[in-house]
Amino acid sequence: MMKNIIETDSLHFEEHVLKSPGPVVVYFYSDHCLPCLTFDSIFKRVAASKETVRFVRIFRPHNRQLAEQYGVKSSPTLMFFNNREEVCRRLTGYISYTEFKESVEKLDTRTCPPAERGTVYSDVLIIGAGPAGLTAAIYTARSRLFTVVLESDIPGGQVSTTYQVANYPGINGAVRGIDLAGNMSRQAIDFGARIDDMQEIDEIRLEGTEKYVKTKENDYYAKAVIIATGSEPRKLPVKNERELRGRGIHYCASCDGPFYQDADLIVVGGGISAFEEVLFLARYARKVTMLIRSDTPRAPESYVEDAARNPQVEIMYNTVIKKVLGESFVEGVVLENTKTGGTIEMKADGIFVYIGSVPNTELFSPWLRLSDNGYIITNETMATNIPGVFAAGDVREKTVRQISTAVGDGTIAGIMAEKYIVLLR
Repeated sequence: MMKNIIETDSLHFEEHVLKSPGPVVVYFYSDHCLPCLTFDSIFKRVAASKETVRFVRIFRPHNRQLAEQYGVKSSPTLMFFNNREEVCRRLTGYISYTEFKESVEKLDTRTCPPAERGTVYSDVLIIGAGPAGLTAAIYTARSRLFTVVLESDIPGGQVSTTYQVANYPGINGAVRGIDLAGNMSRQAIDFGARIDDMQEIDEIRLEGTEKYVKTKENDYYAKAVIIATGSEPRKLPVKNERELRGRGIHYCASCDGPFYQDADLIVVGGGISAFEEVLFLARYARKVTMLIRSDTPRAPESYVEDAARNPQVEIMYNTVIKKVLGESFVEGVVLENTKTGGTIEMKADGIFVYIGSVPNTELFSPWLRLSDNGYIITNETMATNIPGVFAAGDVREKTVRQISTAVGDGTIAGIMAEKYIVLLR
């Protein structure tokens, strides 16, 4: 490692960053992070050309409290410091050599002030960069509409945290979820779409011919809006879930599973996602116990057979978690049989939860018609009750939620948004 590149942690952050006599670049990274793998060589190349700047690497999964303190929600995230103060605009997601080089040049020459609030005008504003949102962006951008995609995290949605996808047409076997998401992002960008990730929305106005969205950094105006915010995992219903979240209770096997080498794990759920992640976790864990609350899994028989054949996997039917044991970290669980009411204790180092999801629609509830379960109601053209506002993917009220159905929704929403804009002219 070069002399001006330092690997640090939360204990040494002040020494290596805040007390540095010169400018500092801070790089939060993770493993199993495709944008990080792409960016690593760029980081080293720029560091080699700038010996007057200190380049600090921080492994985000081992320094979550520090990341939360600075509002870092995804990897990679680049921050720039001068005289204890953060300067420049943060860089996240897929970061190009030119973009990073220019930011470091400004940092080194002390010409990099905090980013000013910006105003962005677009034809189509897409909220959410999962498969539905990215597909819509591919169609609208290819139709020569200036398309901006807003994402609260990094592009990809839930698919980017899925270890592998085997049921998406045309992949000829299986593909890592993060690779599939990366391909979609690059395709949208290649057609001219702009992706603004790490954007937290503060305000939204959807009525009228000019839609408005306000984030921490920018004001966005658009002729049409496509909502593709998806859903988020339903939380494990135990009293200490929040206290133990990230300390043994997890919702992403590909993110946190590798930390549980030779451990005893529990997977809660009986759907496709649960069975997919059980097989992934079995690569690392000593044993994986799958808990299904009924006597019939919701996944197809082929998934059940694959899990049953794995010697490290045990499936327990009619079983739920009544209580999670442990104060600072998960130590075990109390299991309850849903038929008999009987309980037993079981040792566990970690719990991975796949019991469905809830839609990310709270922001839109004052404007849009929602179903009893909180999903956005649309017609077959993905149109909502407000002209020029469309919804696509898992956020929409429908029967089946898969990557392929999200892509189909995004296709329709993109085409219909284009037709709507043509009628405005």
